[in-house]
Amino acid sequence: MHQSETSQDKPLLTVDNLAIDIPTSAGTLHAVRGISFDLKRGETLCIVGESGSGKSLTSLALMGLLGKRIRPRAERMEFGGIDLTKANANTMRKLRGARMSMIFQEPMTSLNPAYTIGDQLIEAMTLHDSGGRSKARLRAIELLEKVGITAAESRLSQFPHQLSGGLRQRVMIAMALMCGPELIIADEPTTALDVTIQAQILRLLADLQREMNMAMILITHDLGVVARIADKVAVMYAGELVETGPVHEIFTAPSHPYTRGLLRCIPLPGKTERGSVLGTIPGIVPSLVGTVEGCTFRTRCEHATPACRAAIPVHSAPQGAHSFRCIHPTGCLPDTAAQITRTSA
Repeated sequence: MHQSETSQDKPLLTVDNLAIDIPTSAGTLHAVRGISFDLKRGETLCIVGESGSGKSLTSLALMGLLGKRIRPRAERMEFGGIDLTKANANTMRKLRGARMSMIFQEPMTSLNPAYTIGDQLIEAMTLHDSGGRSKARLRAIELLEKVGITAAESRLSQFPHQLSGGLRQRVMIAMALMCGPELIIADEPTTALDVTIQAQILRLLADLQREMNMAMILITHDLGVVARIADKVAVMYAGELVETGPVHEIFTAPSHPYTRGLLRCIPLPGKTERGSVLGTIPGIVPSLVGTVEGCTFRTRCEHATPACRAAIPVHSAPQGAHSFRCIHPTGCLPDTAAQITRTSA
């Protein structure tokens, strides 16, 4: 095998047994427990799950942006040969924006309202590149045009409040790309946008990823988006990954009851009748404060038995690509999954 092929096959990012505990007045909140995945250059991993499942905390841990009182622990958390568990603040500052960037959920609160768009874009590059402001300004104009913003040069003198939500999100994407990062983390980047703009932003991200051969972690609630853009899917519930695998296998043969429940909640064009009741997942996410034992989904699962209170094994397919955390996986939704895949393509 050639050296370039070996480099391409080696994961850019490896996370093994990541845990995040948050001290609270009621006890320790075990917000993230036992997260493991890897990501190669050019791959897209979509992390899906309900609000509060730990998706954003996981991404903030990778970026080193958790609060001072919150300390992530992991057997291994390595990016491009750098051990993130041992990286100090200076090392993380050099990585953020240069080799790994993040697109946050709400651009209006992520962009500084007191500075122009140009100042914020240029600062992102001058911190990591010695080419000076002139080079950074040209790069900013180039990227604003690339993300579909017209009259890009004149936009540099505008403030965030002078732009629409879609334009602000495009500015955030341009800012994340200023230094040509190897990894982009997009935390629900289309939540505040209308459906038409959402499709444009997602298509833009996918095109830029292919062009620049970046790895991407996309955090989203929208399984239609996942079917359209993901290579791999990680389904997260109550701080754990309950199912992971290639996107096709997750949609055609979902093995965890929670994954199947999420798929049942999706309306299907031409199949779901207007006014009909969509599938739901009964109950609420349990508290993760104090001792957490067994399957955290058991209080909402129709297949739960007393055995679900014990430790839950992780099952893997023979090739190891598809795994799930359940003592008795049952059934799947092939018709629904296939329909979702077709309508999202």
